[in-house]
Amino acid sequence: MNTELTLYESKASPNARRVRIFLAEKGIEIPAKAVDLGAKEQFSAAYAAINPRLQVPALVLQDGTTIGEVPAIWRYIEEAYSAKPALLGTTPQQKALIAMWERRAELDGFAAVMEGVRNAVAGLKGRALSGPHAYEQIPEIVERSQQRVANFFADFNDRLKQVPFVAGDEFSAADITTLVTIDFAAGGMKMNVPAEFDTLQAWYGKVSTRPSSKA
Repeated sequence: MNTELTLYESKASPNARRVRIFLAEKGIEIPAKAVDLGAKEQFSAAYAAINPRLQVPALVLQDGTTIGEVPAIWRYIEEAYSAKPALLGTTPQQKALIAMWERRAELDGFAAVMEGVRNAVAGLKGRALSGPHAYEQIPEIVERSQQRVANFFADFNDRLKQVPFVAGDEFSAADITTLVTIDFAAGGMKMNVPAEFDTLQAWYGKVSTRPSSKA
């Protein structure tokens, strides 16, 4: 266990789950401190001093530097440790393809679910976007979010007809974001992968049985 770092996270956060899966795949343990989102602990002065963005996850280094944003945390872990597998790629081509497909999964899928959830849940009134600023919900956006998620399912079903994993031949960070997005859509928007997208369903069945998926 590395005692030089602290990961601030929450079991209620899909973004924090992306980091937990990444760490589990590599067999790395980092001391974690839970941030109670239900109690709005992320808005406390104590947490704001750690991460002014008021978001989880956040990785605090030994010198007090805070790294926020999932891809940035992944990048630090990937480059700071020699643990395998290399979930962000090893060759220039792999690194580019993984970055491309992970970003597509995040923008077309994960962000669409987040948009739909945050503009619909009554408890998030005035908090339609996470972060330090307050934004009112726009209920009309929810229908568009549902269409975006439906398109994400269709697009990634087509992608996975061509390759065994989202970015190519090996499991990567792109698969982590896609997996978390599907679970987030099911739990947050009651949208499951349609039966007609059997390739995406088969991929989901494969990756969701990996031990890391329970992280």
